[in-house]
Amino acid sequence: MQRAQQTMDQTEFNRFMVRMELQADFLAGVWAHHAQRMKSILEEGDIEEGLNAAASVGDDRIMKRTQGYVVPDAFTHGTSKQRVYWFSLGLKTGDVSQGDTFSANID
Repeated sequence: MQRAQQTMDQTEFNRFMVRMELQADFLAGVWAHHAQRMKSILEEGDIEEGLNAAASVGDDRIMKRTQGYVVPDAFTHGTSKQRVYWFSLGLKTGDVSQGDTFSANID
């Protein structure tokens, strides 16, 4: 991580961080898929809560709420829409091979 930061300018590093965070959202969805399938541990409303949580911590929402405007080059976690999309994809597929956020067009 430190090496990546040293070899990239701030905007490039922020974009790298967004892809990493979206990968985490995707993997959280994969976990939820298998947790429900194997053990039925999720209760009614848990998935909706997860989707709402992903949406509420999108950089666009946070920036709009805290400073009144959005600076896309400063994003480090992705937009609400991106976060919900990647969590949902992991939840739907349950397949880690479907979530390569580093190669995918995330915009």
